[in-house]
Order: sequence, then structure tokens, then C-alpha cells
Amino acid sequence: MRDLVEIGMGRTARRAYDLDDVEIVPSRRTRSSGIVSTAWQIDAYRFDLPLVTHPTDAIVSPSSAVAIGQLGGLGVLNAEGLWARHANVDEVIQRLAEATKDEDPTALVRLLQELHSAPVRPELLTEALKTVRESGVTVAARVSPQRAAELTPQLIAAGVEILVVQGTIVSAEHVARDDHPLDLKEFIGGLDVPVIAGGVADYRTAMHLMRTGAAGVIVGHGYTPGVTSTDRVLGIGVPMATAIIDAAAARRDYLDETGGRYVHVLADGGMTSSGDIAKSIACGADAVMLGAPLAAASEAPGHGLYWTAAAAHPSLPRSRVAAGPDFEVDLRTLLFGPSSDAEGTVNLFGALRRAMAKTGYSDLKEFQRVGLSVRR
Repeated sequence: MRDLVEIGMGRTARRAYDLDDVEIVPSRRTRSSGIVSTAWQIDAYRFDLPLVTHPTDAIVSPSSAVAIGQLGGLGVLNAEGLWARHANVDEVIQRLAEATKDEDPTALVRLLQELHSAPVRPELLTEALKTVRESGVTVAARVSPQRAAELTPQLIAAGVEILVVQGTIVSAEHVARDDHPLDLKEFIGGLDVPVIAGGVADYRTAMHLMRTGAAGVIVGHGYTPGVTSTDRVLGIGVPMATAIIDAAAARRDYLDETGGRYVHVLADGGMTSSGDIAKSIACGADAVMLGAPLAAASEAPGHGLYWTAAAAHPSLPRSRVAAGPDFEVDLRTLLFGPSSDAEGTVNLFGALRRAMAKTGYSDLKEFQRVGLSVRR
């Protein structure tokens, strides 16, 4: 039964919970973390870590995508980002760093808007993807729904193996007056590569996306405290624990509906620590999309700055450019430790293994069944 509360005369709202509101409950069994597996697989592609990067230029360059892939995760290059538009991205990011000194708080976003007004150059995009492909790691790229039909043929020709169709909010049914919106079911049906689509925030939309043939559904809007502003700009927010659990319920029902087709759930947003990653998996996610927590990596091209693709929207930006963590560490240490930090910002996936071991679960699918408690 839905937990409804009255918020005024004749108007009710569903009570929903964020990751901070839930805790993982220990079970009667523990096990050694050395025998715990964090591996997962989507379509034919297997990964040692349930890590998919949020597709932002602040985190993912061709070289950092390679580094992430070699460590067991999936780096997703933004096919509409800086590497697709500028030949001198290092100099471009240096301009962003210099703009942090501007007293005008809108200067950084205006600069990002200017930089993204340059056209996408096919030869630059192909070259960026070539770097990833030649390293031998899985090649993934993100496109917006608005440009998916235009850019995808080039991406496939350049070797993309997993396509991510991501916007702040993505639906399977888009109504428009003058243009021809992307028909996701037709679009996905015409491709030979798996497609991950989102973000969504509720059971019904997740189910509709699963029925398009998507191999994975992104849950959440990439919310990062102090960075993303979708809630302030659009008034739209998503309590992540409830959203993940609802999408996992859609996955279960779709599995029954189709007689065995499993669609992966990827949690995107609301995670600032290793405990949040563990709780996202416990709520039912198969993997997490991380952005801001990876900004501390020395390999991150933003060099401590963080923003999402929504920052460059030409008329309604929904992300600030913010300073990342106040420390820098190499990517391997960030993911696997060792750590001297007691706040869960380093050794992100070593902590996930420990959480699974402490509660007695040996793999991610088992851990999705762990008990949860609510603080309030």
C-alpha cells in the first residue's frame, strides 16, 4: 500500500525516502570480503565493478575512460561534450579554471554555454573514441535524446559498444507539436548494441523504458548537493532510495512479463560516500553512475572542478560548476584504497565489498535482498 500523507485539503502526496533516510540491516551471517564479488554484466559485457561514470567532461576524457575501464568500471564519454567540439580541450578546461576567479557566479556556466555552442565535429569524436577502443576496454558514449538519431550512426561506426541515451528526464512517450521526437522503441530495435536510457524516477516510467528494449534504465537525475539544480530550476526532485526500489520493482515485474528478460537498473545521483553506493545496491540497483565522488581522482580532466552536462544548456542550465573534494588521490586508491579518510570518500568499492561481507552476501544480486530500516 502506498504511504500517503495529506499535504492540504483534498491533496495527498506519497511519502518517499532518500538514501540518507535508510540503513542496511546486518544479517545473522558474515563472510570474508575476499570471497565477495562485485562483478556484474550487461548484455555481453562483464565488469568487475558496478561503476558507470556519469557522462561529464569533468570526469571522463578518453584517457580517464581507459583508466576506469582497466580498473573494472565503465567510462562513458559525452558525445556532445568538449572532446567532440574542441581540439584543444586541455586549454579549454584551463579557461574554466581561470574563470573560477571571476566574481560573477554565472561566469563559469556562461563559459560552458559558449564552449558548447561550437558544433560537434565528427573527426574529433571519432578520434576520442579511437583512443578508448584501441586500449581494449569497453567503449561507451552518451547522447541526448534530441541528438541520438543524428549522432548514433557515427558512434557505432567509431566502435561504441554500449550506447547511453541520457537526459535530465527521459520518457518512452514524448509529445511534440512541430518536431519528430525520438521513438525509443523503434530506435533501440534498429541497433545491434545495448542501450542504457534514462533518467527516470518512478515505477511506471521505468517499466515503459524497459518495454522499449533498453538493456538498462538510469534512475535519478544525477543530483549532487551544491552542483545540480534541477529541483530549484524545474521543481523536480527524486528521493533516491524510493526511486531505486520502484525501478527494481518494475524490473521484477518486467522479468515476469517477458518470461526472463532482465533489465539493469543504474542509480544516478544522491551518492556522496561509499555508504551511499552500498545503500543504492541494497535498494536494488545493479550498478551506480558516479560523477562528483570521482572528481577527487588525479586522472579526472576537470582537475577538481565538477559539473554535469545540464550546465551547458543554452537557455535553462540546471547545474553549477563547483569545486570537487578538497583532496586529490589517484583513481585506483579512490576506488580500492587504502584510505585514511573516515568519511567514506576514498576506497569507494572496497567499502562496498566490506558492507556485503559484513551482512553475509557474496554477490550483488544477493545483496539486493538485504534488509533495510528507515530512520524516520
